[in-house]
Amino acid sequence: MRKSLILTLLIGLLFSQNLFADSPLTSTPISEAYAGLEIVQLASTAEGRLTVELMSYLNESIHPIELKIAVINQLGWGNGFNNSSDFYEYLEDKYSFKDANDFLDQASADLLICMAYLQAMENYFDVDEPIIYANKAKSKRNESYTINIICALIEAQKAFDSDWCEVYNLTNNVRINQSLNVDMQQDAINIIFEYMDLYRKYCE
Repeated sequence: MRKSLILTLLIGLLFSQNLFADSPLTSTPISEAYAGLEIVQLASTAEGRLTVELMSYLNESIHPIELKIAVINQLGWGNGFNNSSDFYEYLEDKYSFKDANDFLDQASADLLICMAYLQAMENYFDVDEPIIYANKAKSKRNESYTINIICALIEAQKAFDSDWCEVYNLTNNVRINQSLNVDMQQDAINIIFEYMDLYRKYCE
């Protein structure tokens, strides 16, 4: 009886881990589409930690937002580091933000979506705050496909707990939005929808 109970608990634990490992943020390895680029290769050697060199890259406006997202994606999810806090401290030193509200108001769309994605990747169980940052980023640069799709992935992670049709619709609505500037490689988009399209059947 005791062995049977232990086995049941172990199976339940493994199931729950696989469930959360199979979700919008954890199953969309966008960085694979950019694996040949030097900055992504550098991120692959960082063992999940956002280094000062990588923070500098994320901060510089000359770099495309899709590559900044690829860097964060390459660092991975749930790695135990406080990358978002480290990045905020780095930016606070650069720009003297008074608090989180000042950061929301003053930071660029690129910095806001990077912060949102960093937060969401390091704690995908609680994405309420990342959603705030992501939507603020979208409001500041609403034509960017990359910003819109990352915002949608974070929102889909939230919807994952309650409505799998909504999980599909959130990202599909970005895909069908013809007004967006598609500033993301098609290979990266394909990676996203290879997973997200699995949820289409829940809308039938």
